[in-house]
Amino acid sequence: MTFHKEGYTSLALCILFIFVLNAAIHYFDANAVIRWLGYIISFALFVIIVQFFRNPHFDIIQDDKIVLCPADGKVVVIEETTETEFLKDKRIQVSVFMSPVNVHINRNPISGVVKYFKYHPGKYLVAWHPKSSTENERTTVVTETKNGTQVLFRQIAGALARRIVWYVKEGDKVEQGDQFGFIKFGSRVDLYLPLGTKINVEIGEIVKGGRTVLAELPA
Repeated sequence: MTFHKEGYTSLALCILFIFVLNAAIHYFDANAVIRWLGYIISFALFVIIVQFFRNPHFDIIQDDKIVLCPADGKVVVIEETTETEFLKDKRIQVSVFMSPVNVHINRNPISGVVKYFKYHPGKYLVAWHPKSSTENERTTVVTETKNGTQVLFRQIAGALARRIVWYVKEGDKVEQGDQFGFIKFGSRVDLYLPLGTKINVEIGEIVKGGRTVLAELPA
């Protein structure tokens, strides 16, 4: 377990705030109750930042026939829908909601070549809102496997999230399970899978990025 690079600025600001808060408490010679309240707030804030930007290490099993979960969280959508931005056909949508207590690293669900990438500025509706997929700040990535299967996935900012980070661009060759991005403070990832894909999870199921086998692609 290490600390993710995307958290360096947040950690520095947190430490600065803790220093100023405790310096003020001691400068004004606050009573014992105020001092202990300051210590508790300082400790809680530090723990929250460290746990949010934690970067767990684990072995990733790659398999061209499966779709790995792109993020830690809970499955909130499994439905057939029409993808209108790039694929423009019917797909199975699977959405994973990440709460502030989840690891917010995003991982490639499949190996292949990035055929399409686009960043969309937008709103900050709560991540489970039906319109968050089309109106919130988001990125769209389409990766094509060596067999020609295309999978589209989106990073979607939530009500608390104010920054989406991505590490891929069109033409990149990506490996299943590697990091492709990060979303700060509450968010969602949508996947659009080919019809005929076997979905291995259920609504409400808790899943792990890079470890849970979300689905099996059709032959």
